[in-house]
Amino acid sequence: MTHHKKLTAIAVLMTISSLANAANTGIDLIANEKPIDTPKNAQAAAKIPANFKFVNPGYLTVAVAVLGSAPPFGLFARDNKTVIGSEADIARLVADGLGLKVKLVPASWEDWPLGVTSGKYDAAAYNITVTRDRKTKFDFATYRQDTLGFYVKSTSKITSIKSAPDIAGKRIIVGSGTNQESVLLAWDKENQAKGLKPFTPIYVTDDAAATLALQSGRADAQFGPNVAYAYRAKLTGNTKLVGIVPGGWPKTANIAFTIKKGNGLVDAVQASINSAIANGSYLQVLDRWGESVEKIDHSEINPPGLGD
Repeated sequence: MTHHKKLTAIAVLMTISSLANAANTGIDLIANEKPIDTPKNAQAAAKIPANFKFVNPGYLTVAVAVLGSAPPFGLFARDNKTVIGSEADIARLVADGLGLKVKLVPASWEDWPLGVTSGKYDAAAYNITVTRDRKTKFDFATYRQDTLGFYVKSTSKITSIKSAPDIAGKRIIVGSGTNQESVLLAWDKENQAKGLKPFTPIYVTDDAAATLALQSGRADAQFGPNVAYAYRAKLTGNTKLVGIVPGGWPKTANIAFTIKKGNGLVDAVQASINSAIANGSYLQVLDRWGESVEKIDHSEINPPGLGD
């Protein structure tokens, strides 16, 4: 079996395992296939710029995390084609509030930035953190807090990774171009200035490859979205949490619906999110995916983020 086929087979098995063992997490993936809808909000819809051209008329076309991702952000339903997950649910709430249908497009992390700026997608809901650099190209409407977690193999002797010295000499799985990579690189710079050993970043293409690297001992730890890794740890028992860091280290940061800079849609999106927060459908979504620990009271446009 080739390396690619082996990873694909493992990914399929992980999806089947997730469906079979959903009760262990308190998350019912089968029940969660049913969409949560919210009413159109006339005030939010009125904020859509006049003559705004959506990628698909009558639809909000949103790039979402499925390929190479992990629950609860995105996964396929039992039919292996319907996209479900917390990001899909948030995108649907935004579209509903604007009086639109939603078109969910599975995309890779590398694809969404160009896809949004080029007009391939109207927006992206991809667990994207607000950062100073991203705000030069995108507008953001926040919908969740961002927390990052360090996870190790359940049998690992590592008990704590919470600050820069703790990563010295370690091999850590991290997504390329992510805010968590920025945190690790900043910590590594501090460490090397003090004469500590550099850390080794390990970049993988999907969740199955990350699991293989961690369980085989090729990596010491994995650093990324805490709710996703907490879900997996509870589901499998193969990993454990050893540290949490604010997503905007050293400050807090939020996850946001991401739109092309300056096209005017962000005000409507923010109003739609706030409508969903007010009517309770927003919290329903977070609760059913185990994300309520990261809830926010109201959506903000382009708040301070990582690097500000």
